[in-house]
Amino acid sequence: MATGLDSVNFSDIAVVIGAAGLVIPAFAALRISPVIGFILVGILVGPFGFGALKSALPFLTPLTISNSDALFALAEMGVALLLFALGLELSADRIRTMRRIVFGLGSAQMAVCTVVIALLLAPFLLGLSTTVALALCLALSSTAVGLQLLSSSGKLGTQAGRTAFGILLFQDIALAPILLIFSAGAAVDGFAASLAVSALALGIIILGSRLLLPPLLLQAARTRRPELFLAAALVILIASGSIAHAAGLSPAIGTLTAGIMLAETEYRRQIEAAILPFQGLLLGVFLIWVGMRLDLPAVLDEPLLIIGGVIAVCTVKAGLIYALMRRARRSRGVAGHVALLLAGPSETSLILFGAATTLGIIAGQTAAVALLVIGFSLSIVPLLGLLGQRVERYFGTDAPEGHVAPTETSAGRTVIIGFGRVGRLVAAMLDTHGQPYLAVDSDPDTVIRLGRAGKSVIYGDARRPDLLDALNLGDARAVVLTIDANETLDTLVRLIRERHPELCVVVRARDADHASSLYRSGATDAVPETVESSLQLAEAVLVDLGVPMGPVIASIHEKRAELRVGIQRAVGDRPGRSFRSARSRKS
Repeated sequence: MATGLDSVNFSDIAVVIGAAGLVIPAFAALRISPVIGFILVGILVGPFGFGALKSALPFLTPLTISNSDALFALAEMGVALLLFALGLELSADRIRTMRRIVFGLGSAQMAVCTVVIALLLAPFLLGLSTTVALALCLALSSTAVGLQLLSSSGKLGTQAGRTAFGILLFQDIALAPILLIFSAGAAVDGFAASLAVSALALGIIILGSRLLLPPLLLQAARTRRPELFLAAALVILIASGSIAHAAGLSPAIGTLTAGIMLAETEYRRQIEAAILPFQGLLLGVFLIWVGMRLDLPAVLDEPLLIIGGVIAVCTVKAGLIYALMRRARRSRGVAGHVALLLAGPSETSLILFGAATTLGIIAGQTAAVALLVIGFSLSIVPLLGLLGQRVERYFGTDAPEGHVAPTETSAGRTVIIGFGRVGRLVAAMLDTHGQPYLAVDSDPDTVIRLGRAGKSVIYGDARRPDLLDALNLGDARAVVLTIDANETLDTLVRLIRERHPELCVVVRARDADHASSLYRSGATDAVPETVESSLQLAEAVLVDLGVPMGPVIASIHEKRAELRVGIQRAVGDRPGRSFRSARSRKS
């Protein structure tokens, strides 16, 4: 029976999905970036891997992608999603907090590496535009791999982590104008007109992001249906990319611009959580597509040129970044760690390279060699990052005298999930004692109203476990859960405890039995509403009967402690106890 489904295309999609299902968990278990795995899969299933052997070994045909061009649309969507996610991270507050690193070290790294690499390429007589384009591609460093390595090793909040993040942040900011120059500069004769059209397209995206997107996201959030919110986010992604493409720009510029505009809205974290699964999968498609284009036989034809290019690029960048870091008075250990982590090119280098080849700025044999150098250099970035961690451990992390490591205002906050009556009271008490907090609520109208009143609150649906990743709970001091949904509470506590074993988790419980269940799931403290209301009633009646306030409050505290100990003893050994014990020893 005819189904209208192309069996060849279905086989290609099955290979991609199967590769993603195997690569991501396998490399995550090995604590290695899946970037390497996806590129290796692309090499294997591409025309220079199994594709070159399938005529002699027909059983390899189902493991081969026969039409790499069919993957291009999905690969381009993966790039657009990556740039959209990067834009969501570029909030004004984050840039303002780290401005010295971002616009100091970040701009210096980009400028120095670009100029030096361009000078090294000059003897090859590639032409000015090709040389500059290649130098810009090679000067970038991997955000996805770098941040993943820092996060998995717990180094993101250290001096090395903050410095690397600031430099990568500048590169992300610089990506849009570089792509704009590539797109507009490709047509030299009509440069002014092309630039005007590009500026108009970006103006439309910015204006639409300010005026149209918040109402669209508000209506999607009001439905309380995650799939509709995801659909709204994808509409934004496709529309912004289409507007940029219609103006002759790369769609990535449009999605990056839309992401930057949405970074200041209360929907930012929920959008991140919604697109995260698609971002990882489609970025994997892009990397598989890149791997398929790596002509390994060409390495045998020009081994010294390609291998030498990989060594030269990583060595030159590492040396320049180390010198800049030392000049900025970073310790040898921190400077060495950051230099090695950022030595290789980036997945965004491939985005710039793709734009340059599409526009004809880089072509022919130069493009083939450059792609191999970028691809192989990117593949060894995780190894360089791990080597950088060893260098930092060997030399130490103490900063020289007079240097003050930058701090982030978001660190050390309490995250309140559920900003109803109970959550707002908790926030008020935190304010009273000068403790910073970030509240998350699933009612968009409440978020808008309280946000306008100056409260630190964002939109987020706690039923989506992906939201926990977007909230960066590793930087939080505590999490308070006040939502009513009992099943959601148990799931959230369990997930938080699995991902953050030492984090303080305080939960609002329905009654003593529910509190017991939450303790088993890993709560540090579970506060039963029925118990608290009973204690408040007892306090009120005792005071009304003429019993002095002091003894009443003391007895209420004793009874509360007695009931809590009873619940905890009934539970037995629970996951949350390790945090309480550590905290008690510190106090």
